[in-house]
Amino acid sequence: MKTLPLPLTRDLVLIGGGHAHALLLRRWAMAPLAGVRVTVINPDPTAPYTGMLPGHIAGHYPREALEIDLVRLSRFAGARLILGRATGIDRAARLISVPGRAAVGYDVASVDIGIGSAMPEVAGFAAHAVAAKPLGAYAAAWAAYLDGVGAQGSPGAHPVVIGGGVAGVELALAMAARLRGMGADTAVTVIEAGTAPMPGLGRGARRALLAHMARLGVRVICGVRVQALEPGAVHLSDGRVLRADFTVGAAGARPQSWLADTGLDLADGFIRVGPTLRSVNDPLIFAVGDCAHLQHAPRPKAGVFAVRQAPVLHDNLRAALSGGRMRPYHPQRDFLKLISTGGKGAVADKFGMRLDGRWLWWLKDRIDRAFMRKFTDLPAMPVPALPAQVALGVPEALAGGRPLCGGCGSKVGRAGLVAALPGLATWPGDGLPTGPGDDAAVLITGGVQQVISTDHLRAFSDDWGLMARIAAIHALGDIWAMGATPQAALASIILPRMDAGLQARTLTEIMAEAGAVLAQAGATVVGGHTSLGAELTIGFTLTGLADGPVLAKAGARPGDALILTKPLGTGVILAAEMQGAAPGEVVAGAYGAMTRTAQSASAVLRGAAHAMTDVTGFGLAGHLIEMMEASGTAATIDLADIPALPGALALLGAGHRAFVAADNRTALDRMQLPDGWPDIGPNTAPSDPRLDLLFDPQTAGGLLAAVPAAQAGDILARLRAIGDAAARIGTVGNGPARLIITAGAPMPPCPHPSGPLGRVKT
Repeated sequence: MKTLPLPLTRDLVLIGGGHAHALLLRRWAMAPLAGVRVTVINPDPTAPYTGMLPGHIAGHYPREALEIDLVRLSRFAGARLILGRATGIDRAARLISVPGRAAVGYDVASVDIGIGSAMPEVAGFAAHAVAAKPLGAYAAAWAAYLDGVGAQGSPGAHPVVIGGGVAGVELALAMAARLRGMGADTAVTVIEAGTAPMPGLGRGARRALLAHMARLGVRVICGVRVQALEPGAVHLSDGRVLRADFTVGAAGARPQSWLADTGLDLADGFIRVGPTLRSVNDPLIFAVGDCAHLQHAPRPKAGVFAVRQAPVLHDNLRAALSGGRMRPYHPQRDFLKLISTGGKGAVADKFGMRLDGRWLWWLKDRIDRAFMRKFTDLPAMPVPALPAQVALGVPEALAGGRPLCGGCGSKVGRAGLVAALPGLATWPGDGLPTGPGDDAAVLITGGVQQVISTDHLRAFSDDWGLMARIAAIHALGDIWAMGATPQAALASIILPRMDAGLQARTLTEIMAEAGAVLAQAGATVVGGHTSLGAELTIGFTLTGLADGPVLAKAGARPGDALILTKPLGTGVILAAEMQGAAPGEVVAGAYGAMTRTAQSASAVLRGAAHAMTDVTGFGLAGHLIEMMEASGTAATIDLADIPALPGALALLGAGHRAFVAADNRTALDRMQLPDGWPDIGPNTAPSDPRLDLLFDPQTAGGLLAAVPAAQAGDILARLRAIGDAAARIGTVGNGPARLIITAGAPMPPCPHPSGPLGRVKT
């Protein structure tokens, strides 16, 4: 008997990607609660593990070593990840505000957003300093500072750390050790408002750390406050002015300000929670980590408590969503503090006990790496085995076990469409068909030219608001490619099975996101159709008006320059992401490219282009060959000129491909490869990943235009001025229709699969 998929009935929203939420997602993946849709809201595709931050500042770890990849982790857990910063909770409507997108509904929510160390009360802090938390800006500013120090040879370096607690001292030691290792004449200063540094530390550990500070030339100034910051200077409350070429704020824990407007019961800005980690005045909201205040057992802000809270949070969220019984969280009274001393050494403190030495660094490093392996070495989830007996062709159709891609990566191949399209009936009325191969049909009614097109996408992300935005931009591409102005839209949406409440919530989110895109383009949503099905699919039928000649694929002229308005690579990146192999920052970059509309680019190109199309499922090679066939011309492109999204070439080099890419390689029959290249067929790997990039299917891809060569430079300048990463990729020549490839500069080595842009599994 066939098992029906269970409907979704509850929304669990995790606000923030802190340590407790990351561990929760890993646990959830092992035993998800049926009927629950899990959403993670976080500003960035990665979340830092702060325990390794001093080691990174000292140069012991690369940046990627301390980043939890939330894109990969969310995929593993079956959760949707929304890349945005939550700024408010409407508890009455059960909505979470995320600027730039529709509000996110919840039935139960958990907050794990950490703390900050910015000091807005200090004049000049925002302009002349960086907060130690959140990590991203600090790490980037520190890297830029080190580049400047390195460029000057062996100059003096004068960093200042505001805050003499354990965190500030540990960072000061790390910075001093790194600078001394570069040969810089270093003078790091720590400023503490209290009478002594590290007030919460045991006496023996404090003495050991002060000795390490003296060894590295780190001085401490106590009993003063920072009054103001200026370029190169820190003004103190006692009138002294310190030289400072890098200033970092590490003074205390500061709650995120938006919590004050939620109506939640707060303690000094932090969410009060009881033993079950629930808000004391709202049972639908939980809070953990540094942003929470344990009313029953107050503790200092430390990551160890977030780690210990994760199992309790996991069990209690499941109980809240299923009607089960909750259990209390009892924090330990004290914990082992391992404080790095700049070099590969550490000081330990617990119950006033002091230990010091390099072996403690080994212990700390081992603990930290073990924690990160929880997220880098995710267990392989079992793949359902094929039945004992299957029809011929089933194993081959499964393409080696790779999941079916979403977006245009799941498109029917060009070969199948070419075989089917000649059977279409011709237009019987007074309209003017452009032919079955163009981007949109052209209808003429009463002298008015109207274009019409339809498109839909199979979901590749569980962020359905993001999918709606990309699907709308993708569908609009056909209208913009014809040089028309969008007019009206019909929506076609298939939702996975869910109850009526989630249907309304989900459709509201989808239509708000898609409606915003369509309204910005000048189109009005006039209707559509919705249904329930196996998975999310979003599509739009669009009309547009052309007040001049429409731009078809035909019309390219010998001598024209070919311009592409977006880099390539969305297909391979999305395919790799579905297998947990694409780094989160690479995936976020692809999302950014797909959510950029072609509206402004179309306005720039429509007055000059002789022919235009958008690059989507058939890849650049397939769409360019279509243009050449329609125009009766040839095209020459240089692989060195083809722009690629960050990480795309590394993933191609590692063997990843979108589902339809193999079919797109049939375009090789119309391509002339460089002299000396080996024979390459549809099933033969190319010697250069840049060639395979030509067959990569694009979702919401850029416009491809043939423009007069004399105007190409000006057009490129105008496109880049509006923010498009446009490139001149080749030239139109005399027919017969074919695509001539030149190799240009040799292919640079792809990043190793273990590198920052290539942490992929082949």
